[in-house]
Amino acid sequence: MPPSAPASEAPPTDENVSLTVAIVGAGMAGLTAALALAAKGIAVDILERASGLDAVGAGLQLSPNATRILAALGLSEALAPHWVEPDEIRLADGRSLRRVATVPAGRFARNRWDAPYAVVSRADLQRALADAVRAHPLCRLHLGTPVADATPEAIARHTGRHPDLIVGADGVRSNVRATMGLPPARFSGNVAWRLTVPPGRPVPHPFDPTVVTAFLGRNAHLVAYPMGAGGGLNLVAIGSGRAEQADGDIAARDAVSALLNGWNPALRDALKQAEPLGRWPLYEIADGDWHDGTRILIGDAAHAMMPFSAQGTAMAIEDAAALADTLSGTTRLQTALETFVALRKPRIERVRARGAFNRFAYHAAGPLRLGRNLVLSLRPPERLAEDFDWLYAHRLPGA
Repeated sequence: MPPSAPASEAPPTDENVSLTVAIVGAGMAGLTAALALAAKGIAVDILERASGLDAVGAGLQLSPNATRILAALGLSEALAPHWVEPDEIRLADGRSLRRVATVPAGRFARNRWDAPYAVVSRADLQRALADAVRAHPLCRLHLGTPVADATPEAIARHTGRHPDLIVGADGVRSNVRATMGLPPARFSGNVAWRLTVPPGRPVPHPFDPTVVTAFLGRNAHLVAYPMGAGGGLNLVAIGSGRAEQADGDIAARDAVSALLNGWNPALRDALKQAEPLGRWPLYEIADGDWHDGTRILIGDAAHAMMPFSAQGTAMAIEDAAALADTLSGTTRLQTALETFVALRKPRIERVRARGAFNRFAYHAAGPLRLGRNLVLSLRPPERLAEDFDWLYAHRLPGA
């Protein structure tokens, strides 16, 4: 990936631009926000502490509510060669391996929700976003630029431009959030263990590289889905754990084995053929302030949540587009920020509530597990798909 261009190489066209914004963080939320704001004619500086944009993790699920926005930003052509549209989304019992429920995806998703359900590697998505940001004359990307004090004056020392608004898109350990005096994220008591079957290797039974499968079990679940068009399988095991724990491949394998104790032996054997990527303690942020008049938080910095509805990236992308919409043409910044929060908070809380329900259902044991399997097995795939209409068919203006 080419280095960030100096400001003098790609100056913003400030003509008719009445608002300037600084975004802290060049992850999915920050880069999407930069593109969405620039599309509205708003000049943007993106400040990223890392010297290069090396995505952490293997794969991402992008539901139609997210891919619709990416398409509106002109990224479909860049992303289509890299993503895979799984045929379906499955729930399977981790002990018996029996299929519990199926939600059709693939062509069905495009027809029902007017946008694809796709899986893609984090690196490919971040690269496509970063390339588009670098190509836009209203965007300036500043790599190797840590922002400990997120004030307009401190930002101006880095960029030479005093921002009207600072957007905190710097993740769950947000410095912008800390500068605003808000409480930090708290450890949820859950840990995600990430593994991969690298591209080029056979995908072991019982994994299916054409679908997204969530294997459900007592106090834990395991999600398996293709990493992207380049091949490989992304695996994420989620369950209870400690914030600090031993690292290393052996520790990772032992931890996942303990987490899935009592699961089907074929599944446990298949995991031995995967390569551990590490452990991610999961943090969350309860409801609270998102802005203070000069700073606004989006994505995990505002509302980090558990991944039980697979919507973390999608909510960040929605935040980015919604913020651009509310800021476009505004003459009263405070009013625009309040409108953004009023628009987004109910949506975020509904997604959070769905995730909490999924956690209860996915990790059920004993009679609850049997009841869950029976209820879900009686519902046809198309009826299950209806349950996602409120989430996947969600539209923002212009998307």
